[in-house]
Amino acid sequence: MQALAFRGKAMLFQARRAALDSCAALRSRKANTLGGAPVVALSSSKLWTEHDPRERVLLLGKVHNLRQAIRALDGLEVEAGKVFSFWAHVGRPTRRRGYVAGRELREGCIIPSVGGGLCQLSNALYDAALTAELEIVERHAHTRVIAGSLAESGRDATVFWNYVDFRFRAAGKLRIEVEMDAEQLVVRFRTHAEASAAAPDPGSRKKPALMGNCITCNVTECFRHAPQLAFSATERRAFLVDEYWPEHDGYITSQRRGGDLLAVPLDGLRYRKSNYAWSTGGFGRIVQSRWVTLHRAWSSRRLAAQGAARQKALLAASENLARSQAKRLDFTVAHVTVMQNLLPFLWRDGHLAGRSFDVLMTTLPLAELHVRLDAAFAAHPQSPTLRDFRAPAELLELESAALRHAKRLITPHSDIAKIYPHKTTLLDWACPAATAVPAGRRIVFTGPCVGRKGAYEMRAAIDGLDLELVALGRNLEGPDFWAGRAVSTPPSTSAWLDAAAAVVCPAWVENKPRRLLEAAARGVPVIASSACGLEHVPGILSLPPGDTASLHRELARLQAAAGV
Repeated sequence: MQALAFRGKAMLFQARRAALDSCAALRSRKANTLGGAPVVALSSSKLWTEHDPRERVLLLGKVHNLRQAIRALDGLEVEAGKVFSFWAHVGRPTRRRGYVAGRELREGCIIPSVGGGLCQLSNALYDAALTAELEIVERHAHTRVIAGSLAESGRDATVFWNYVDFRFRAAGKLRIEVEMDAEQLVVRFRTHAEASAAAPDPGSRKKPALMGNCITCNVTECFRHAPQLAFSATERRAFLVDEYWPEHDGYITSQRRGGDLLAVPLDGLRYRKSNYAWSTGGFGRIVQSRWVTLHRAWSSRRLAAQGAARQKALLAASENLARSQAKRLDFTVAHVTVMQNLLPFLWRDGHLAGRSFDVLMTTLPLAELHVRLDAAFAAHPQSPTLRDFRAPAELLELESAALRHAKRLITPHSDIAKIYPHKTTLLDWACPAATAVPAGRRIVFTGPCVGRKGAYEMRAAIDGLDLELVALGRNLEGPDFWAGRAVSTPPSTSAWLDAAAAVVCPAWVENKPRRLLEAAARGVPVIASSACGLEHVPGILSLPPGDTASLHRELARLQAAAGV
């Protein structure tokens, strides 16, 4: 009856506040005019404050609710003199809007409530507002203290939709930034304005301790007592993948647990699609993004084999897949292992906030990739392919930020592993089992004939040598690129290694050196740049990218030794 009475009173207060706010201009917009302004206040608080495993379900719910709410606040810029309202921007926390049961302090007890846990965000905003000396328009203190919270020092602001609000006013234009990593919630205020009149110091007021917790207090006569909540959700991990990599498949198989989620574009084993042939056994749930994947396959057939338009379309396809897979991440997922091409979009949209995550690295980070391509273009400014694609600057920033926050990076590529040596797990390459081939007299350039694959270095290295060069892939550098040199193509795709004396790949960028691994497995000598990431593979000689002189010497030595 007391709960019903509380609900009735709350509805009256909510109606009154809605009427009062109906004519008030409380909404601010997101912008980035103050992105470089000084940080005038910062508040940081831990996400995980309980050690009893029975509390984990409500903490998972709290973190999920914070993840939903910070999307509405991060990047807001409040105009000078305008009132900021917590609820005007966060909105009502309902299940329909993605909120789940989290921890809420009510009448002295921690109870499960949809949207519970948002007070940690309002506490942090109040703490930052006090530091920035903003004018506090509305603030309500908690009646009880949760251990480890800002209520212990009196810097707390409770909220309850919609009439218990937190509001402040700044003298100058103010930017709000909110982010979460796997351990903490961080709120920053930026402004160029001078501080307004000092807000009153709330001091440290003594408040009663908590009376109980609906999961752990064991007061069974209370109608809110719900011990089953401690077991209603099992904490899980999720693996979000795209194109099949055997090395990453083996890693995932070693890490998975029963109940974990695997999100794949398609079930490649079921549909006999080798490019999506991820091992699906042992997972609690397998989800697919069929329509997104089919649309990508249809669209990619209409694109050119190379070029900026193709790369732009592939980025858009990765974004669509990331959004599709993110919908399958419920609040019980506390750790995510994600493929690199999906990472910046998941980070931008806040799906990794409050979660720890590992990254399956498949290529150089975009920022480093640009550096390599720029170096190649500086060496060969006549190339029509070395300036045909650069990712947007925003994407570089998003990926760089996400990689900094990642717990681990997993890759078989030795060149990628060098960039983050302290948190990279280097896997063994999956070398194919293949029989040896008879030695021949031909040098195979793995191609295709584009600048980033070392076509110019290959062309310069064979000058002055009596070599028969076999070039794989299309020639996109121009019809006269190989003019005056003995260059041919293999009779068929399956016969590309026939009579090969060596396989060469002097690439500036190489993500999937599968042909080089096949050649090494079949006993054919391989000369590759370190950009191929094969420095620890037997039978492969690594040279620096762009080192034409060393490549020429190795080919000359090979010619002399083998009589090529």
